[in-house]
Amino acid sequence: MRDCNNMDVLFSPWRYDYIKSAVRKELGCFICSYVKDDKDDDNLVVFRGRKCVVLMNKYPYNRGHVMIAPYRHVPSLEDLSDDELMDCSNLILALIKAEEEILSPDDFNVGINVGRAAGAGLEEHMHVHVIPRWIGDAGAIPSSYGFSDVERDMREIMLKLRSRLGGLVYRDSDGEEIHTH
Repeated sequence: MRDCNNMDVLFSPWRYDYIKSAVRKELGCFICSYVKDDKDDDNLVVFRGRKCVVLMNKYPYNRGHVMIAPYRHVPSLEDLSDDELMDCSNLILALIKAEEEILSPDDFNVGINVGRAAGAGLEEHMHVHVIPRWIGDAGAIPSSYGFSDVERDMREIMLKLRSRLGGLVYRDSDGEEIHTH
């Protein structure tokens, strides 16, 4: 498909439910819901850090698209405590290392959309996107994938990331996280 500037546009049908739900505020904060819930596999929770959680993005732009969010419900990066910011930063570095080993991307997009005008679909709960990228990708999800294919792929990646992050992040005798990136 091409847009009005004759640029190739990739249609991502697995994102359609997300686009439809973006206007429904009554659903509440899915990040807070997943943090409180103990169904990590169902909610695609990759890792629970000291101050932040790592989630697979259910409506990914690319394979391996993850989000890191503080447990606290805060809207902006500037609202994070020093400990939350440090945990988030350490998890970004550990995730990049894990995804390099598992998916072998060429590069990464790491970003935060602060506010609706900046593109935040969930503007009330700050989160960081980590998106693996490959040279020439137009979204490294095959266009022939249906939602069930994307979901199966996400679950496989989630389990691999969970296992690898367990090796990159461990707890000392006091229960404090030690990051070994």
